[in-house]
Amino acid sequence: MKMSKIAQLVLAAATGLALVAGAQAQSKPNPKWPSNLTLGTASVGGTYFVYGQVWASLVNEKLGTNISTQQTQGPNQNIILSNDRKIDFGMATMGVALQAWNGAGAWTQGKKFNNIRAMFPMYDTPFHFITLEKSGIKSVQDLKGKTVGVGPRAGTCGTYFPLIFKALGVNVTVRNGQASDMSAALQDGQIDAFPFCAGVPIAAYSEIETTNKVRFMTFTEDELKKVKAALPELSNSLIPKGTYKQLGEDHKTVGLFNFAIANKDVPEDLVYGIMKAVLENNAQMMKGHKASKETLINNWDRNGFLPFHAGAVRYLKEKGINVPKHLIPAEYKG
Repeated sequence: MKMSKIAQLVLAAATGLALVAGAQAQSKPNPKWPSNLTLGTASVGGTYFVYGQVWASLVNEKLGTNISTQQTQGPNQNIILSNDRKIDFGMATMGVALQAWNGAGAWTQGKKFNNIRAMFPMYDTPFHFITLEKSGIKSVQDLKGKTVGVGPRAGTCGTYFPLIFKALGVNVTVRNGQASDMSAALQDGQIDAFPFCAGVPIAAYSEIETTNKVRFMTFTEDELKKVKAALPELSNSLIPKGTYKQLGEDHKTVGLFNFAIANKDVPEDLVYGIMKAVLENNAQMMKGHKASKETLINNWDRNGFLPFHAGAVRYLKEKGINVPKHLIPAEYKG
């Protein structure tokens, strides 16, 4: 049986980390740390699903921890679960995290999720559009009256695309589900387009273009202005040509940066160790997923509001970074 592109990418991530494991003996964990830890990821076919396995495996190898991944609906659910320590770690786009911190998004129902803390910067999440070439859809405006699949309801895409369409006056019928389900629905003609957002390349998009002639779309300059005016937490982003085989030109779009997050009560020295393991082994991270090229300490300032975990503050200060006071949590005693 031919292996799907998504399965190939997951296997590649596992193989890359296996090479790391083979090069270094298993470390012994601090006995004061929890014996089992959980990291919330997202739906199959999205970047979180693979990237989360990459950094969890790397940290397990370097620190001797036992971090397992748990599939979730994405950033919103990761925040909810991390805040209540139903999972220890998660990953979130900073737009959704801002809504959570302020209790401002409709999904928060007014609750402020103030037990979450930022760890390391991950990568930018650009907003994408893909459709089959035979659909005849060539622009965002052509989506009016169409059915689009935007990923899980509680994910960044499920949260933001309805707001983006509203800002642009584009009335669509929205369907939610895992990225892999949206991919199948597009190819089966159940949806007209599959707008999504994740670190590039998106596994589900790569799989679609292996067996179909597709069209990638992006916003016009006027649409970009309208979207950023309505949702100021979005920033300029770029999807370079060649990211996908059928993408022959650079696509200007908008995006949100992603950060790994943790519950504030996760041990400080554990998070310090995670920061060191991930940020000082970028080449090994890159073996698992190309989005890791942005998992660099210099991107710490892409977080402007969410307090860093005490262990993250300790690491950043050791590296000479002057962490702003509003990003230092009350529990930091250094």
